[in-house]
Amino acid sequence: MMSFRNISMYYFVCVAVHGITLANAATFSIQNNCPYTVWAAAAPGGGRQLDHGQVWDLNVSSGVGGARIWARTGCEFNESGQGKCQTGDCGGLLQCQGYGLPPNTLAEYTLNQFDGMDFFDISLVDGFNVPMEFSPTSGGCNRGIKCTSQIVGQCPSELQAPGGCNNPCTVFKTDEYCCNSGKCGPTNFSSFFKERCPDAYSYPKDDETSTFTCPTATNYKVVFCP
Repeated sequence: MMSFRNISMYYFVCVAVHGITLANAATFSIQNNCPYTVWAAAAPGGGRQLDHGQVWDLNVSSGVGGARIWARTGCEFNESGQGKCQTGDCGGLLQCQGYGLPPNTLAEYTLNQFDGMDFFDISLVDGFNVPMEFSPTSGGCNRGIKCTSQIVGQCPSELQAPGGCNNPCTVFKTDEYCCNSGKCGPTNFSSFFKERCPDAYSYPKDDETSTFTCPTATNYKVVFCP
């Protein structure tokens, strides 16, 4: 089976499917439980400021692939929605039109793909900035995933970044860590992430223990600081 990471890394595609109704879409309830403000971001979806306890319900059409949700921290935006963030910045825009800059913890998903299944994961391939939960909330699918370790405070010195912890690919940009040739395996750095978040992607080929599925039309929640 083709892995979710292989079909979704670095791009997302919106597929128009004949006959899709609102019932086939998925709702993502994005909640900020952090004791500080985050600026939630979604591709597709844009972005929104979330103070502690606030929720953003995002409706996503069936067939979307390679999509992401993440938290931005340390942001300042003007009345026109332009500014910058310390982590997860997406071109200096409040309403993201693409992916965010590392380090950022990612909730990734593809809807209504192989055999009518959704594929979802938490990825640390772009590093870590905020603890996260990514769980189904409907459809009889009960397998949620979390990454709640305090990785920023434990981050190896080589990977430390303001407000977060970088993945080694971001820092070293070598094939050993980035898997540009398609051939790579675990490293000491990826083991650091995997030991703390066993369900999350720790490097690009970490498919076997890090990709999860639910039937299409399942709804989900993404919680920052669960």
